[in-house]
Amino acid sequence: MLTVDLERIGLKPDDWLLDAGCGGGRHCFGAFDTGANVVGLDLDLEGLALTRAGLRQRQQEQDGNPRLALALQGDVFRLPFPDARFDRVICSEVMEHVHDYEGAIAELTRVLRPGGTLAITIPTATTEVFFLRLTRDYFESPGGHIRIFKPRALAEAMGRAGLHVDGVRFAHSLHSPYWVLRSVLGLHDERPSPTRAYRRFLMAASLSPRWKRVEKWLDWIWPKSLILYGTRVASGASGAA
Repeated sequence: MLTVDLERIGLKPDDWLLDAGCGGGRHCFGAFDTGANVVGLDLDLEGLALTRAGLRQRQQEQDGNPRLALALQGDVFRLPFPDARFDRVICSEVMEHVHDYEGAIAELTRVLRPGGTLAITIPTATTEVFFLRLTRDYFESPGGHIRIFKPRALAEAMGRAGLHVDGVRFAHSLHSPYWVLRSVLGLHDERPSPTRAYRRFLMAASLSPRWKRVEKWLDWIWPKSLILYGTRVASGASGAA
């Protein structure tokens, strides 16, 4: 269930990709399977353990073209990498959690090479407002969301950091009803049977070409996530599309 389209960011074999806020590693796994060298970074040790286990297994199974795969603990404001280190950068569902999102974007841009691509994903404002009406826990729980983003604000921040925003996409419309269930039946409790049943459906749908086609149509109606794609400009003016 990748949020970022790896083809859209131009990921190629032997590229270096940073997944900042990698969580359980889904984008790391997809990038590694594409043939890229992967570095995942997150503060959450539980998620990092899953990422490390998955990358370790893939490294053991790789053949022909050995790639590097790392999962490190760290935060998006102090990336332990030199300038222009990565060809591609992903930051998925992070910006809604941090106060200084402009500082985070600037740091992500710093480690991206000129001409490299960055993908940032955030929840859509429509779903965020709807979930907030269902439960205050959605925003008031520890580690929860602290803002509802307007896409223009994020695009302008990317422009100020030195990125040309050249694409916007939507994703995960089938996840929107799942979070409605969570908001109504218990945001921190996946035990209610409707929640568990819909989660099983999501897992099956992620493997179904038919449901993938359906979701692409529904993404124009009620998407859960919005993705902005940007390219780091070498010099001169940057801007938002």
